[in-house]
Amino acid sequence: MREKTSTACTNEFLSNQQPRNQWSLFLDRDGVISESIAGVYVKDFKDFKFKKDFLDIFPKIAPLFGYIFVVTNQSGVGKGLMTLQELETVHNKMVNKINVLPGKIDKIYSCIHLKDENCLCRKPRPGMAYMAKNDFPHIDFEKAILIGDSDGDIGFGKSVGMKTILVNNDNRHTDADYSVKDFYEIEKIIKRLLK
Repeated sequence: MREKTSTACTNEFLSNQQPRNQWSLFLDRDGVISESIAGVYVKDFKDFKFKKDFLDIFPKIAPLFGYIFVVTNQSGVGKGLMTLQELETVHNKMVNKINVLPGKIDKIYSCIHLKDENCLCRKPRPGMAYMAKNDFPHIDFEKAILIGDSDGDIGFGKSVGMKTILVNNDNRHTDADYSVKDFYEIEKIIKRLLK
């Protein structure tokens, strides 16, 4: 089921179940779940390419979390390069594939505004985190992990007190709590954090 919101951001309800565990996981989409190509906006699922390490590891870590969210900046909608319906179709197909792994996404939050619009929900601003907290009051940001591939993702997580993991393929300096190359390393970190 879906909840309609203002045009500022979209949020797609995919589950209304009570949390299975106290910890929450926040995932960026491009570069974390799927391959990211600079300047390319995926408006058709045939162009959406899951990362192999995500497909291999996500089924192992998903059961460890009470809630799992996707938080993604998708300015292609704001630029008129794709429609909101096209974005939602890509997300629905992505979630269907994740469910088969097996895996679970409780909700997807997308900021569709351009950077210069100063939207409060565009990462690194924390708007999408607060939207999630409003929708799922059991969330404790001190028991939440953000996995992203950009400084904006890490800033988003840190702004509300999450543990942060950067998928860092070029070994750049980061303020993230952990810097990794792939989900194979992430699995070990998550299991250690959630002991």
